[in-house]
Amino acid sequence: MEARAIQRTVRQSARKMRLVIDQIRGRGVPEAYAILRFSKKLAARQIHKVLRSAVANAEQQAQRQNAAFDADQLRVAYAVVNEGPTLKRFTQAAMGRATPILKRTSHVEIRVAGENVPAAPPVKAGTAEAKAGAKAEAIARPAGPASAGKTRAKRTKAKQAGKSTKQKNKKKEER
Repeated sequence: MEARAIQRTVRQSARKMRLVIDQIRGRGVPEAYAILRFSKKLAARQIHKVLRSAVANAEQQAQRQNAAFDADQLRVAYAVVNEGPTLKRFTQAAMGRATPILKRTSHVEIRVAGENVPAAPPVKAGTAEAKAGAKAEAIARPAGPASAGKTRAKRTKAKQAGKSTKQKNKKKEER
């Protein structure tokens, strides 16, 4: 079962709200509630409202279908913040000029789903996320048997140029 909630034109910039929404994406609903409740960010209050609405929508959907419902088994399957319309205002400036003030808004969308639904859509091969994931796997992968005994120290700039530091020190002493 999946349910969603959308809140449009929240009077906060999408950039600030994304900091909070990134913390709850993919988490269980009780854990997401805890994160939002103890967050110092102002955006956490708005996101908490949307999450509560999504859980209530899931409960209503379960009642319509006569299905069992447990809010603790839900998790945040999809959470995104997009930019909304920008309110353009002006304030006074020196010498009769006016400077613009951009009051940014955002749209919050959260989808909650049961535990058996996959966490996120599969990552496409050419994206930056896929490259970062492959790099993390390469770092975490244990060394194979071919490179088990061979550990090489990184060469310094002096060694790369063909001179060792001992040779440099000898030349300095001779002078």
